[in-house]
Amino acid sequence: MTRTEDRTETLNLVFGAVADSTRRSILDRLRSGPLTVTELAKPYAMSLNAVSKHVKRLESAGLIRREVRGREHSCQLDAAALEDAMKWMSYYSKFWSERLDALEKHLIDKRKRGTK
Repeated sequence: MTRTEDRTETLNLVFGAVADSTRRSILDRLRSGPLTVTELAKPYAMSLNAVSKHVKRLESAGLIRREVRGREHSCQLDAAALEDAMKWMSYYSKFWSERLDALEKHLIDKRKRGTK
């Protein structure tokens, strides 16, 4: 697999994982520190098994790390995987910002010339 293919696969996993509101909520909750899967499941109206599937999806995307101690699974945020996604998005943010700036300049120049 090439570096570009590897990066594309990483982005696919990250964007797929954060596409779900429950998984985004789990990431938000982990910002304050590690939680067990049981603790993560408390605010959701779903089974522990369903929350565990969300955790596995986040884990496979590299967004969380899980540590197993006996029967207890502790999860911790690992936001490093978001860095590539942020770089990808910042390119497009810059692109659109430049386009909108050019449009604004065009409209101001047009107004100064008194044309519609």
